[in-house]
Amino acid sequence: MKTKIFYIFTALILSNSSLLLAAPITFNTALPVAKDEFLFRQQFIVNQAAGDPSGANRDRTEQSSVTAMGYGINSRWAVFGILPYRDINLDLDSGGQRINRNNQRFGDLTMFARYSAYQKNQLGKTFRVAPFLGLKLPTGNDRVQDSLGVLPQAVQTSTGSTDVFGGLVFTYQTLKYQLDTQISYRLNNKANGFEAGDIFRLDSSLQYRLWHSKPKQGLPHYLYGVLETNIINQSRNKLNGASDPNSNGTRIFISPGIQYVTKRWILEGSVQLPISQNLNGSALENDYIVRAGIRFNF
Repeated sequence: MKTKIFYIFTALILSNSSLLLAAPITFNTALPVAKDEFLFRQQFIVNQAAGDPSGANRDRTEQSSVTAMGYGINSRWAVFGILPYRDINLDLDSGGQRINRNNQRFGDLTMFARYSAYQKNQLGKTFRVAPFLGLKLPTGNDRVQDSLGVLPQAVQTSTGSTDVFGGLVFTYQTLKYQLDTQISYRLNNKANGFEAGDIFRLDSSLQYRLWHSKPKQGLPHYLYGVLETNIINQSRNKLNGASDPNSNGTRIFISPGIQYVTKRWILEGSVQLPISQNLNGSALENDYIVRAGIRFNF
């Protein structure tokens, strides 16, 4: 009897878009935001990169606080805004001494719209397909200086350009697990002589339910184990029209994580670990990316 009650509760949750559900940690989902509701998400991210083949012994650490807000216009349309606060430190050897370049300020605002183009709902499971399209706006400062002059682009919190991106996200959810896949492309433009390379991404996420509270306590809480993969290919940057042979390439990450899901809020965390980095020239390699966050709707 208890099992039957639990599955009835869970089926109701899957059919009610005003309740929070498991979701990817490192990218988007096709699940809707309920009409006239807001979805708030705060993530704290540490990105460590110290694999330097150039001989300059570069060590770059970025700590960022990323605020995201979504709004459900209706059952199919949702709009989102994302604003990061970035704290970047770069240590390197130069002229026989160790120097530090750092920058702390808000980055660029990202805005996008998502449309639920296809959905098939059945008892205890749902499948959704949602295209999205957006802009990254140059709201940050890309010409910050320190005592040594203008900071290198790796330490700027903004690219200074207006960039366009879009893609498709697929979500399949059952009572026990959820699968999400995203395909996206970002077209980066030039500003102040610098043009970041375009980015193609293929992301996938599996969220598997490990535990749930007893239905008699109300709508269940869930504990999900999460495993994600991220394939990120970025073409070479350009400076004054010339391609930088020591920038970008293809990175593949595997990201184990965990989520605690309630009716209105989610606690989550993951670690992105590089399993392949096929980079150009002496491009700096990632060591890890740690993410922790909370999201809730209202």
